[in-house]
Amino acid sequence: MLLILLFPAVAFTQNLNGQVFDRSDKNTVLPGASLVWAGTTSGTLSDSKGTFTLPFSTQTNKLVISFIGYKPDTITVKPKELFLRVYLEESGSLQEVEITAKQDRFDAKTPIKTEIITSRDLEKSACCNLAESFETNASVEVSTTDAVSGAKQIQMLGLDGAYTLLTTDNVPALQGLATPFRLNYLSGTYIDNIDIIKGTGSVLNGYESISGQVNVKLKDPEKADRVFVNLYGNDLGKWDANLNVGHSFSEKLSTVLMLHTAQLHNRVDRNDDGFMDQPLGTQYNVYNKWKYTSGRFVSEVGLNALRENRIGGQTSYKEGSGAASGNYGTESLTDRVSGYTKLSLTSKNKPYESLGLILSGSNHKFDSEYGFRNYDGEQQSALARFIFQSAIGTTAHTYKLGASFGHENLRENFEDTLMTRKEYIPGIFGEYTYNNAHNLTVVAGARTDFHNLYGTVFTPRLHVKYDLNPNNIFRISGGKGFRVANPIAENSGALVSSRRFIFQEKLQPEEAWNTGGSFTRYFTLGGKPGTFIADYYYTTFQNQVVADMYSVPEAVIFTNLEGRSFSNSFQAEVQYELAKGLDVKAAYKYFDVKSSYEGKLMDRPMNPKNRFFVNAGYATAFDKWRFDATVQWFGNRSLPTIADHAGNVETNRTADPFSVLNSQVTRSFKHWDIYVGGENLLNFKQKDPIMNADQPFSHGFDASMVWGPISGRVIYAGLRYKLK
Repeated sequence: MLLILLFPAVAFTQNLNGQVFDRSDKNTVLPGASLVWAGTTSGTLSDSKGTFTLPFSTQTNKLVISFIGYKPDTITVKPKELFLRVYLEESGSLQEVEITAKQDRFDAKTPIKTEIITSRDLEKSACCNLAESFETNASVEVSTTDAVSGAKQIQMLGLDGAYTLLTTDNVPALQGLATPFRLNYLSGTYIDNIDIIKGTGSVLNGYESISGQVNVKLKDPEKADRVFVNLYGNDLGKWDANLNVGHSFSEKLSTVLMLHTAQLHNRVDRNDDGFMDQPLGTQYNVYNKWKYTSGRFVSEVGLNALRENRIGGQTSYKEGSGAASGNYGTESLTDRVSGYTKLSLTSKNKPYESLGLILSGSNHKFDSEYGFRNYDGEQQSALARFIFQSAIGTTAHTYKLGASFGHENLRENFEDTLMTRKEYIPGIFGEYTYNNAHNLTVVAGARTDFHNLYGTVFTPRLHVKYDLNPNNIFRISGGKGFRVANPIAENSGALVSSRRFIFQEKLQPEEAWNTGGSFTRYFTLGGKPGTFIADYYYTTFQNQVVADMYSVPEAVIFTNLEGRSFSNSFQAEVQYELAKGLDVKAAYKYFDVKSSYEGKLMDRPMNPKNRFFVNAGYATAFDKWRFDATVQWFGNRSLPTIADHAGNVETNRTADPFSVLNSQVTRSFKHWDIYVGGENLLNFKQKDPIMNADQPFSHGFDASMVWGPISGRVIYAGLRYKLK
């Protein structure tokens, strides 16, 4: 209502709203129907739900509606008619035609900047798990936390992955104690596409998003292939096997069962430092989704269970022998179960009005050892959200109201110190959207949560999208984020070192403001389409849990922020169809990320300021052959202070620039794909990724100083089988 008062001229614009249906089945909507005022060029298309918004014409009251396969109709619109239900009659049967089109990677409609990693993008790389799903994307990067355990994390806007909200089907997932290995817990074959949202997202998903959101859309039971098989193997001895089976029991009920296993039992030490380059591992993972659709009612259920076992360390280390054997090793055993359900009911006479209920829960349990250190824990999570959405007068003004309740029960046992935390978080939220159906969209939201440990948490957020014209789009956003850190899990790489973990004070929740914006330009050059995108985001922390690896070389000191901590992020990217079948995209990124360490403002370690990214993909006619290559260049970065086993301290360390080249060739047949590829084809390897590897129990041992590839060149091959 405040926005209506602020924009009175916009708020009271009169629009005709409505929905287009099939006359023979009045529950079937017609997306993409054309609606044009007779004798004019003013019109629109119905969206995926068949709904439309169209400014009234001053020239005529005759509205022409048409849709392929249906008889066109002309309707006389009454002067005060604000909502129109249109029913079209089929003109006869059409032969089945399969249409293939490229999906835009940057959504032009959403008010929040959203980049899409399509299913086609996912097939450009090995994509065995979520960690490898970002290899052909410039906005999200994946880094290895240490040279022993194999843990990985994503990075967005120059900030660690803990500040990025990870969701599956818009349900928060894999948080808290699952952080170190969570990117390995989602198989690439489970994923349909991925939405990348920079900056603070919607308040509907909670208060935790600070740098952005990664929403993984899993296979839809209604659209899943009847059979999908993927087999993968590489020259390290790692292999994956995947099987998806989809089935529709009726027009209303469908399911997809997804199975995944990953295996590595070969001890590889290509840099001859006595440590395995990759941990041995075994994972068994199953995911089952069900969907029921009946008119206005839709229900969805998802269930997941996995077990993973990892063994890293020296090549001579034997499972279960422990540090007492004199060999350094890491072991980790994880058991996880999770599930969710979604229920939605649309109003009978108001298609823009609906009720939704989302319930989710998980139990994550792990036991791990890092040399003489032990670290184990368990986390039970539960979340309930109720959402009501409707419109104020017309669908130009829509709103969502809701309530949520979250519960977290955590237990961590670190070096024989037991730490527990129970959180109960009831909350309420609201979000208002104004869309003039022409060039302006405003989304204003806020939520208030009542945390049993940290009091009332207020989270406001605002997003504005303005279309200068259909080819030039501006977006701005701003908002606040709040999260409770899990410092050990989020800095697990430092466990593979001799550094002591020192907690100097009681740690408080992290709070930050994120503001920024983007410009998107769609263009045509030489008859070929292209897109240019530039964005800038600034994140500033009111409080942050600082992991100080500068002040004392033998320790990681955890403190609350004293001073400043911020991130400046700039990215410019261009995508262009250079020739028929040849797509190229290139990006430049600049990050200025600093935090205060004992009152001194310094660069966040392991974070290069400058990065370049180039990806090229070529496909022959009918996609029989596909060629893809990606090059990334990483500039200088600051490194933490270290000390060798003799006590010599080295400060002001930096890492040299380096480049990584990945490539893949795919040959497609009717139901089969065969692919061969290589990662790090330039064979760059970080020199001495493990400090004092010959004395792993000395004070100078540190395997957390990883800033580049360890294994060198990796060659892989695989095949896919699809039966639609």
